[in-house]
Amino acid sequence: MSLNWHSDPLTRNTPVCKGYKNTQNVRRFMVEHCGTGFKFDRDFMAWIRDGATKTLGDVVDEWLRRQRGTP
Repeated sequence: MSLNWHSDPLTRNTPVCKGYKNTQNVRRFMVEHCGTGFKFDRDFMAWIRDGATKTLGDVVDEWLRRQRGTP
């Protein structure tokens, strides 16, 4: 069964699969976990879709790391 990125509940454990989409549902999740300053940019979206195994928790952690400017 594939995930509906538009309406399924999302958690930090939700796997980012090949069918991942940047939907309003994902944006709401990211704002909830990263704050109102969250936004997608091209480099970050490319990282999300790079084919490496990751979860939405990894995506949150990476966005926060990039905002802190830490390697």
